[in-house]
Formats: sequence, structure tokens, C-alpha cells
Amino acid sequence: MLVLVAPGQGAQTPGFLTPWLDLPGAADRLAAWSDAIGLDLVHYGTQADADAIRDTAVAQPLLVAAGLLSASALGEITPGAVAGHSVGEITAAAFTGVLAEDAALGFVRKRGLGMAEAAAVTPTGMAALLGGESEHVLPHLEKLGLTPANVNGAGQIVAAGTAEQLAALEADKPEGVRRVVALKVAGAFHTHHMAPAVAELAEAAKSLEIADPRFTYVSNADGKAVASGRDIVDRLVNQVSNPVRWDLCMETFNELGATALIELCPGGTLTGLAKRALPGVKTVALKTPADLDAARALVAEHASA
Repeated sequence: MLVLVAPGQGAQTPGFLTPWLDLPGAADRLAAWSDAIGLDLVHYGTQADADAIRDTAVAQPLLVAAGLLSASALGEITPGAVAGHSVGEITAAAFTGVLAEDAALGFVRKRGLGMAEAAAVTPTGMAALLGGESEHVLPHLEKLGLTPANVNGAGQIVAAGTAEQLAALEADKPEGVRRVVALKVAGAFHTHHMAPAVAELAEAAKSLEIADPRFTYVSNADGKAVASGRDIVDRLVNQVSNPVRWDLCMETFNELGATALIELCPGGTLTGLAKRALPGVKTVALKTPADLDAARALVAEHASA
């Protein structure tokens, strides 16, 4: 069983879209999306520096556009399940037909702007904890007033909170944690700090045309398969201020019998987690078009099976 997944914010790097523009029609699609949402995706994906694409309002539409471009480059694919990490859920929703691609780009543009505005109220951020067990890490984060914003599985938890709280975490690590690594994001996403953006997205969601998913859609709110398009969109709205439970998504992939996983552009993060948490599952990360042949071979193998 093949799983298709889309990465979240922090996966972007300067110039990562450059090689994808050589694919037929890619530049035209990006130009059309750019005009529709008022953001030059080509510029930010090819020429902008790390600080520019760290901006939440830029990073989020850029990631969804990249994911959809790489998905279409795969050709016909019928995955057994689809999921996304954080903003990657919008990529997954578009791929499964819950939202039209143009609508997904418009929705994620509003998400990025709303979250950027919420993040500007108080200096906040996120940091990955390397090492440590959840029974030690979670109570320690609570003691410091931090939120376990991403519980990613494979022993990885991401904490989120104010700059002062994250500094306190660096100075006072939980038992077993070797390092605290600041993430390339501009705020404490998936925490109460993002509450203002939830209200904006809920309003924006009222005008969306929504369909039920064509493939099994696994929600990162709780790892459950969701069959209602309306339920999926409601979850997309609320996940802005709720933790991402990628560990539960991977448990569901395992229960569904996953044997292969492809991560859309800019791949790497989720395949890394899968290699540790889902031993024996074949993985391909779409970092550049050079990875398409390996991904297509995996698709063909599972199509014949």
C-alpha cells in the first residue's frame, strides 16, 4: 500500500523550485497561481533568500504550490492513503479533490497571512528536541509553559512558545534531550498564539466549494481517516492552533498496511521520520525532478500489486 505525504513549513530552502521550472507547463502554472493570490511564487521559489522564504505568508503558499507541482509530475497515481504535515494538509486536500487547486492556493494564502499577523503580536517560535522520551519531555514542557506543537514520532517532539520560554528550554533541557534546535519558522504555530488566525480561516472556509476525498485522507489532528470533505476543511481551520500528531498518522499508515511512502517536494523530513518509525517501508523523497524516476517506479510497483 502506497502512502503520499506532503511536508510542512520549515522544509523550504532557497532556490528549491528552480529545477522544477524545467518541467513542461510548470512555469505557466506557477505564474497563474501567482497572479491569482498576489504573490510571485517563481521569484520566491528560485531567487529569494532564506529570510524571505521564512516569512509565513510566503512559505505556506510556496510549499503547497511545490507539492502540487511535484504531484502532477508523478503522473497518474492512486495512493492507498494521503496525508500532510501542518500546511501540507492543504496540499493533501487539493490532491484528493477536497479543494480545487486554485481554491487551495487562495486558502493557504489567507492562512499564511493570518498566521503571520498572529505571530507578530508576540515574539514566538518553535524548536525540535533531539532525544528524550515523551514521559520526561512532555511534563518538562508543561512546567516551562511550552506546547508540544508537533509530536512527530520516531522520538521527535517540537516545542512552541515565546522566545523567553524557548530560551529557558535551551538552558534547562528535559532528561535525555541532547539538543534543542530552533526551526526556520516565524512563530509558535499550532498553539493558542495562533487563535486569531483560526477565526479568519473559518470565515474564509465558508465560501469554499468542497468535495469528499477521492483517496483515504489521514488527518494529522488525531491520525484518523476522514471521509467527509467538510470535516476535512473544519480540521484544516482548527489545526492552526492545535498540535500536529504525525506520530498518530504513521501509526495509521502502519495499520493500513503501508509498504511504500512518497514525500512530495520539498521532500526529506517526513521520509526521515518514516525510516525510523516504519521500518521496512520503502521511501522516496521528491527533492528535485531527478527523484521522479524512483518515485514512478514505486508507483508502478504498487499499481501492479
